Amino acid sequence: MSADPLAQLRFDERGLVPVVAQDVGSGEVLMLAWADREALEATLESGFAHYHSRSRGELWRKGGTSGHVQRVLAVVADCDGDAVLYRVEQTGPACHTGQRTCFHAPLPGTAAAAVGGEADAESASVRVAPGDGARANDGGPAARAARGAIETAVRALDEVVAERLRTLPEGSYVAKLHRRGTGYVAQKVVEEAGETVVAALQGQRAELRGEAADLLFHLGVLLAESGVSWDEVGETLLSRHRPTGEGSPT
Repeated sequence: MSADPLAQLRFDERGLVPVVAQDVGSGEVLMLAWADREALEATLESGFAHYHSRSRGELWRKGGTSGHVQRVLAVVADCDGDAVLYRVEQTGPACHTGQRTCFHAPLPGTAAAAVGGEADAESASVRVAPGDGARANDGGPAARAARGAIETAVRALDEVVAERLRTLPEGSYVAKLHRRGTGYVAQKVVEEAGETVVAALQGQRAELRGEAADLLFHLGVLLAESGVSWDEVGETLLSRHRPTGEGSPT
């Protein structure tokens, strides 16, 4: 295996690759930007999204001015090595217009426009034409894709946490939690659980998503620190499920 984590990438003649930022929780595509080697190395080192500004010709950290940072849980190259995906936890809107995603302007006459609104994975519903073979309440392709996002997110989180605990890189938040000890990580889980509950009780849906993501992140670190895998948690949950009529509380 190459010691250079970026060796498989194919930068263009300007030394750049396109980077797609995707919300790790919902699977929503947030933005497209560009990165050079410096930006990618800064992202891997810090755990926060960095890009290269083509207009200014310089490195920039997403949210450096606005505070709308992107915590990067995974950096993935495509099959050809000429594009990169950041799986991120987004703080606030990703777009400079204040929209959640930069992809909020469907072209006239397209399927997205026909839905009649923004392509927002949080709330958009897909209208089902009669006779198309789909159930009207299944949410359509976007909702079905979102239902698989949690598995992708947990897998990505598991890989990142394991790698950070194995290498303990400088500037890593996971490494910082590790150095503070299991008790401190447990305290963070309690703190994030409280903030999640508050967001739910106050009806703050966007904040609830963010707090729940933070809760799962810190729980993932606590599990790893304790030697328990997400698969074990999943097996426990599945073992508790019994078909209706066999005494299951569900």
